[in-house]
Amino acid sequence: MGKRVVITGLGVCAPNGINLPLFLSALKKGDSGIRFHQELADLNFACQVAGKPILTNEHINRYFTSLQRKGLAASGLIYGVIAGTDAWKDAGLGIAPKETPFWDAGIIFGTGILGVDKFRESIHLVDAGDTRRLGSTAVLQTMASGISAYLGGILGCGNQVTTNSSACTTGTEGVLMAYERIASGKANKILTGSCSDSGPYVWGGFDAMRILPRRYNDRPVQASRPMSASAAGFVPGSGAGALVLESLESARERGAKIYAEVKGGSINSGGQRAEGSMTAPNSDAVRRCIEEALKASATEKDEVDAINGHLTATAKDPVEIRNWSMALERSGSRFPYVNSFKGLFGHCLAAAGSIECVGSVLQFSEAQLFGNANCDDLHPEIAALVDNSRIPRKTFVYTPKVIAKASFGFGDVNACVIFKAYKD
Repeated sequence: MGKRVVITGLGVCAPNGINLPLFLSALKKGDSGIRFHQELADLNFACQVAGKPILTNEHINRYFTSLQRKGLAASGLIYGVIAGTDAWKDAGLGIAPKETPFWDAGIIFGTGILGVDKFRESIHLVDAGDTRRLGSTAVLQTMASGISAYLGGILGCGNQVTTNSSACTTGTEGVLMAYERIASGKANKILTGSCSDSGPYVWGGFDAMRILPRRYNDRPVQASRPMSASAAGFVPGSGAGALVLESLESARERGAKIYAEVKGGSINSGGQRAEGSMTAPNSDAVRRCIEEALKASATEKDEVDAINGHLTATAKDPVEIRNWSMALERSGSRFPYVNSFKGLFGHCLAAAGSIECVGSVLQFSEAQLFGNANCDDLHPEIAALVDNSRIPRKTFVYTPKVIAKASFGFGDVNACVIFKAYKD
């Protein structure tokens, strides 16, 4: 049997909260981080609303030196450094001395694409024959592993330092990768998370695919509508989430606070077979992923009392709920409580899984389940499967025992992790 793994630190840089207290308050109150962006209107985007962390220069100065800020243009890297360093501090961990790294601590921090704005800036300089002006950090800001390398250097981690990338599944996959490394005894602590760049060069392709909402530019807060009959597509978002996973032995030894236990999970792919494609999940694979996550975590189907779904506010939401129902063999009033945080900050792409994992885990320490936004007109197919009471519109007092969190990404890739209330 592998080592028990717990969560001892959380950090976030989200559209509706750029640190843990602000993010927690927004989830509790149902405060949205989705806003109208004039930049998107000027560029003739059909969807002109998005979720983007609002950072000031004063805030960024707390995390970066003046030298580090020189030429810094990779928004995802900025979000990731903020979330990652905050999670490390939240866990009560310090910085390694200059002489030697923390050999038992590592980084698994993912992204979809890093430094799009820096790429754009670099292309113009290269095409103009002005390569010397690129600066010494152009490579660091545009290589995918720049985020894990940057965090690894700040904290001084000497264990595995790497970056994963699995589209919208990236963050949840990273939690399971960290869990497996610690459970197998190869590390004591892993900072895991994911980040996503913001802006038109990231979101433009989705706008061209016509999968973003177009009728809510004057009502941004209402635009993201998971599980709703009037859902019109996902709202693009960005940011970063981070979690410190640690062996229970290590956490006990240093008297760390423990948010929850990671019991295990599963990662798979639908192979883009059956109804699965580059952009749509294979339902059989989704159900297998959930079932295998339960088996791997030694969790019974009726033990799951809450779900944080992928639920992006598209036509696939009813399909996802049906897959949960079939995998858990539960429906009606027996269905677990289910929520989607995307109604409050949109779909943060590669950062979605990690930001949502942070929100999911907070429900244990707060003894509350956070409400769903914009789904008063519940989709009829979902209403036929799940009792209305299982989809809370407002935050309410409840102490969850087991939360299943899943993410399903482009490329027909899936991840499901099982979080459990910690008991000594």
